[in-house]
Amino acid sequence: MTRPAGDVLLEVTDLKVHFPIKSGIVFDRTVGHVYAVDGVDLAIRRGETYGLVGESGCGKSTLGRAILRLSEPTAGSVVFDGTDVAQLKGEELRKARRRMQMVFQDPMSSLDPRQSVESILLEGMHAHGLDKDKAATQRRLRQLLAAVGLPETSLRKYPHEFSGGQRQRIGIARALAVEPDLIVADEPVSALDVSVQAQVVNLLEDLQDQLGLTYVVIAHDLAVVRHISDRIGVMYLGALVEETDADSLYRDPLHPYTKALLSAIPVPDPQVEDTREQILLAGDLPSPANPPSGCRFHTRCPWRQASLCDTDRPQLREIGGGHRVACHYAEDIRDGRIQPHEVEPELVELTGALNPDLGPPDIGTSAEIL
Repeated sequence: MTRPAGDVLLEVTDLKVHFPIKSGIVFDRTVGHVYAVDGVDLAIRRGETYGLVGESGCGKSTLGRAILRLSEPTAGSVVFDGTDVAQLKGEELRKARRRMQMVFQDPMSSLDPRQSVESILLEGMHAHGLDKDKAATQRRLRQLLAAVGLPETSLRKYPHEFSGGQRQRIGIARALAVEPDLIVADEPVSALDVSVQAQVVNLLEDLQDQLGLTYVVIAHDLAVVRHISDRIGVMYLGALVEETDADSLYRDPLHPYTKALLSAIPVPDPQVEDTREQILLAGDLPSPANPPSGCRFHTRCPWRQASLCDTDRPQLREIGGGHRVACHYAEDIRDGRIQPHEVEPELVELTGALNPDLGPPDIGTSAEIL
């Protein structure tokens, strides 16, 4: 799917979200940080769908929440329609949030089980003064349910009375209730059956065409992202490593991590599946509390070189046609001047990076943190 380029609605510059690691019983001491998001730059045009992909623990959800100030940024700017959201406080921030809404990953835990659907939808409208006229408000509620394919009788029901797909539709209706311009959808279909996934994805596309919405879709299902996105950003360990339009990314990935990620997509043709290249990465995702020096991916990269990769962190740079990639040797890999080699897994240790006297703190896995 391709839409005409519009003006920039959201611009993120050098965004960082670092969570402190505390230690001590009486006095809390900061002994390190979890670098969940560490220097992200992206721009999203009005009316487009921007897909954000990467393996679990790479910081996708934290980035989406930081854009909406649900997680406080450590540094950087989030400029939404000319206003730096990162600098807003109090009433100004509350008003700005009406134009930026989120569809959460788990619809059951994000809906109050003690509230009816009517109460859930009215809550946001009341907070922003959109329910002044009772008759108009009731019409608006019926329109919202019709837009997401639910009957009017749903207003009197509670979240536990619906299926997973229906609850996700209620979450979408809640986001639409305050008439936003931007919706951040965090894994909107990951917990749903395949048939229901298709319904929700088609619903999101129809609502975008009708209302001119702009989406940031966070997902790990690469097939869904390809179907719904205009442009895609690939994240690894807190930073974007590649960004381009959906067709170019799937046809000609340039970053080694993107190549490995796309090679994991199953192909429903046994002959093609048996003969195509599959890149199996060595080692585990490094800890975001102790990321590698230089290129964050160099500990697992089959194209790692002796120079630059270990010492210099590559910047996300454009190499033509709006295709941006953070790799020192992207052109050499593309043109075949550098060949892949076997990678020896590296053991990532936290001891010494934070406080050698205390040892590694129990901070959980990357997925649990992010």
